[in-house]
Amino acid sequence: MELFKVTLGLIVIASLSATLSSANPGFNFGWGGHGGSGGWSFSLFPEFYQFSCPQANDIVMSVLERAIANEPRIAASLLRVHFHDCFVQGCDASVLLDDSATIVSEKNSGPNKNSLRGFEVIDEIKAKLEETCPQTVSCADILALVARDSIVLSGGPYWEVPLGRRDSKTASLNASNSNIPPPNSTLQNLVISFIRQGLDEVDLVALSGGHTIGLARCVSFKQRLYNQNGNNQPDQTLDKGYYYNLKSVCPRSGGDNNTSPLDFASPAKFDNAYFKHILRGKGLLNSDEVLFTGSAGTTMQLVKIYAEDEGPFFIQFAKSMVKMGNISPLTGFNGEVRKNCRRIN
Repeated sequence: MELFKVTLGLIVIASLSATLSSANPGFNFGWGGHGGSGGWSFSLFPEFYQFSCPQANDIVMSVLERAIANEPRIAASLLRVHFHDCFVQGCDASVLLDDSATIVSEKNSGPNKNSLRGFEVIDEIKAKLEETCPQTVSCADILALVARDSIVLSGGPYWEVPLGRRDSKTASLNASNSNIPPPNSTLQNLVISFIRQGLDEVDLVALSGGHTIGLARCVSFKQRLYNQNGNNQPDQTLDKGYYYNLKSVCPRSGGDNNTSPLDFASPAKFDNAYFKHILRGKGLLNSDEVLFTGSAGTTMQLVKIYAEDEGPFFIQFAKSMVKMGNISPLTGFNGEVRKNCRRIN
């Protein structure tokens, strides 16, 4: 049955892709994936489930609407899950796998443990999709759709999500520990981390703008407050008033799980306030503020542009999300479509 569904999906893709490409050669935006069996190459495509599960988008949105209405913060959490998935071994839902006899879960990595959240929302979406379209919609595609819809429901841009990813049968705790840039990253380290994933400085700044929603734990920015350069002094780029406010939330000792908004002005609204804060020395994480105070003129100029005008930020964020979602996907007959996102079939 699964083989039939994969084959049907690929036939649909081939037909629609040929039609759209002939009508508009620029339609494809560079979507693609790893080659499948026999050396074939299959592309991701927004209409992948048009016939096999036409209700997929509506099911994802209906669950998300309730989840975000109950807890607006969950939108940022789900966006982060997609990011932490794609940066490890590609956008393959490896981050969703729990520990098992054959899997060492990425959920236990330094960037994820006691931090990454929203898995129950993914479980609910997957269960509803399995009721309607058994073993059809991959967990990797669910993550991509959830990330987009979380942004839309928070007031951000809409974009067509290329689909057709398959789920991995493996996870990599080591890659999760090494590939995800930490919150105290320097600009140079951020740029290198993104380049390794095929992303550039423009993508770095735009995707960092995802921090316009959500919260961060005290442990993520404590170093900036008390020991930025190993001299028991705060980060001198921090606005003084903002510094004192953060100290009240994040003490020198303890309080590691206390939280502060990444964008204190509108923490549940996707807008460009994040970039305005950075210009004023009020970026919460070191990895936020260095986009402006680091030595790269490109990132500094982009922060200024996005702070002045929300439009260019929204456009580029959508483009960069499509680009990130295309990092090393499994396609064709590679991987599988999991029945339960937490374990392999």
